[in-house]
Amino acid sequence: MLAKDTEKTAIIRLIISALKYYEIQKGGAGYEATDEDVLAVIQKEVKQRRDSIEQFQAAGRQDLVDKEQKELNLLQTYLPAQMPEDEIRKLVQEAISQTGATSLQDIGKVMGALLPKTKGKADGSLVSKIVKEQLQK
Repeated sequence: MLAKDTEKTAIIRLIISALKYYEIQKGGAGYEATDEDVLAVIQKEVKQRRDSIEQFQAAGRQDLVDKEQKELNLLQTYLPAQMPEDEIRKLVQEAISQTGATSLQDIGKVMGALLPKTKGKADGSLVSKIVKEQLQK
């Protein structure tokens, strides 16, 4: 706020507001969000921005795409570094061999084994996409 960075201030206010709403949803005034809760809230906001960008691009609204992209970039600065795709692929291969998955019907088993390893470190939709690719081979 002192630096007069209005975009960053708006994002911080958005995160604080989303956290307060989350705390109210979880247990009212006595509930205090954990670090995992904060991470989940920020990831939810990032996902919303990505979805909005897709929709605005489809509608041809480049002005709104630019605004959402700036917000997305600022939100991502508050998330831990994301796993590279090759590392995710390696984890997917390990999970497939551990669970003995052979078809798309086994996607639940594989995702169940992967989520604890990738939570907060990789986008769930990317992980799901890679699992589907690997199980279709």
